[in-house]
Amino acid sequence: MPRTSATIADLNVTGRDARSLSPDALEALRRRAVAAVEAGVTRAEVARLFGVSRKTVGAWVAAYQREGDDALRPRRRGRRPGEQFALSPAQQAWVVRTVVDGPPEVCGLPHRLWTRQAIAELVRREFGILVSSATVSQYLARWELVEEQRLLDMRRRPVLSQPVGGGEWLPEAEVLWLAWTRPHAPAESRRAAVAGRQNLLTGFRDHFGDVNVLLAVSSRGLVFFQARRGPFDTRHADEFTTRLLDQFGRGINVVVCDWPRRHRELLRSWPTPRPGRLSVRFALR
Repeated sequence: MPRTSATIADLNVTGRDARSLSPDALEALRRRAVAAVEAGVTRAEVARLFGVSRKTVGAWVAAYQREGDDALRPRRRGRRPGEQFALSPAQQAWVVRTVVDGPPEVCGLPHRLWTRQAIAELVRREFGILVSSATVSQYLARWELVEEQRLLDMRRRPVLSQPVGGGEWLPEAEVLWLAWTRPHAPAESRRAAVAGRQNLLTGFRDHFGDVNVLLAVSSRGLVFFQARRGPFDTRHADEFTTRLLDQFGRGINVVVCDWPRRHRELLRSWPTPRPGRLSVRFALR
């Protein structure tokens, strides 16, 4: 039997939420609750007096009967959803909004496009938190801004033998696979909340609007992207290729892998020809 005995008359109930108690206080609460049940007080009455659920009281009693005193001692709590991340949900939301609001130079970073490194620098500067490129990749996948599987699928697309509207293939240029994507809500939605019942995934469009992403990955796995609210137009697509050219400082060969069907008319006017600097081919499904 627990070391603490109790009756209705001598229960000293604080009225505090049990989840806010220290481990020692919670152990004492468990012992008093179990002692009360052992003394004949109903579980429903104990639950009311201690401000916990009847189910919780039942679990404490069952654990005590099964394991003895050890069941009432504090144990290390597992992490709540989201606690395993270096950034809080609010910090994650701030980073996404910053990325959507403009290119890195808008917030004073020396990058022409968003990359894993640029986001790591942003996080370090704003929050004093060091995150690796691998961790940034996990966040980008969590937010569905950049999905690792999509990057792999893009790089597996064959390079077409004939150029389409973008000039001849440049033998010494960087090869990039390009896609236009839109973050969406996945089927599994139980993640750390940003506000209310919504979170970065299930409530993505509620929080950030109709976000569209132009994404490029190189043969070496380097990732470059820019995001905006609403669809891209010819000017935006040309700005993206200009920024890619600036980023590399030399010619690029672009293979367009994914593009929304309802916006494929844009491909008739994009890209602006840049002989000797830009070649574009399409590998669309």
